[in-house]
Amino acid sequence: MRRISKLTRVAVGVASLALAATACGGTSSDNGDSGGSKDDLGVAIAYDIGGKGDQSFNDAAFAGLAKAKDEFGFKTADVEPTEGETDADKEQRLASLARQGYNPVIGVGFAYGPAMEAVAAKYPDTTFGIVDSVVEGENVASLVFAEEQASYLAGVAAAKATKSNTVGFVGGVDIPLIHKFQAGYEQGVKDTDPKVKVVSQYLTQTAEEGGFSSPDKGKAAAEGQIEKGADVIYQAAGLSGQGVIEAAAKAKVWAIGVDSDQYNQEALAGYKDYILTSALKDVGGAVYTLTKSVQDGKPLTGTQVFDLKVNGVGLSDSNPKMAEIPGLKEAVDEAKKGIIDGTIKVNTE
Repeated sequence: MRRISKLTRVAVGVASLALAATACGGTSSDNGDSGGSKDDLGVAIAYDIGGKGDQSFNDAAFAGLAKAKDEFGFKTADVEPTEGETDADKEQRLASLARQGYNPVIGVGFAYGPAMEAVAAKYPDTTFGIVDSVVEGENVASLVFAEEQASYLAGVAAAKATKSNTVGFVGGVDIPLIHKFQAGYEQGVKDTDPKVKVVSQYLTQTAEEGGFSSPDKGKAAAEGQIEKGADVIYQAAGLSGQGVIEAAAKAKVWAIGVDSDQYNQEALAGYKDYILTSALKDVGGAVYTLTKSVQDGKPLTGTQVFDLKVNGVGLSDSNPKMAEIPGLKEAVDEAKKGIIDGTIKVNTE
């Protein structure tokens, strides 16, 4: 049986430390000040759909890379996906990074699963990491999160914040991973106030259709939910989520961000007054933790679980307006305590 380990602590909040340095698009490599030997190379990440600049999932991964670079002073690389790419394209990308001497090499997103399984076996001296999927391999660390737990807290906040008794959920792609976000959110809403209605929608059936990379789709979905009376909308849609936030701000209703603390994202500053909170997923902390384990000569492998107990997920409180909503903070704190001590079991589907 594959070892499953729960990390004792992760660097929650890492994603907020370096997002100001991100920029949209392009393939980048940071050569630093170290020499050209393969032994000098550090962490490399291969982005998911949407790439750098999504102000969410991918940017959180970049923040972990940036923190590791600052601490260890080594070379890093971050590589963009291409439109319509195949598993073979992903395999070539991961293999190229391993051949160059980067260690660890991390695929950001479940889509890297088949490619990583193939490449890891060919480069046994390199540690590989994959976010949001489990890949078998002696040199692979699977970095998975309890997204449903953070989403439950988002649901509690939404139920406390709504005045219309209707809230929304916009998922990028109709897949099991995003079902976890929806399930936790809907349960959190209903457990807090059964009278509140949840309107849920997915943008596409497949990632290839742009569910994670189309702000226009997110905006249209949010506008439709607002027309149905939703005054709080939670989005788990990658780059498409920016459209949800824009629509919410335009209508002067609440949006709930995802993965990174989107209230603090520079690119979303014009909408921040309407970003109630964000369901945090410390992808940056996971990237940093795996990189540090390699640097320490004790590389992590197996399934690494990031949940509320280790601060691997959570709910942001950056927007001071949260404190003005009666009972919100107390309800979120009580729910967090219940999840951690096991009295609240959060659904995953």
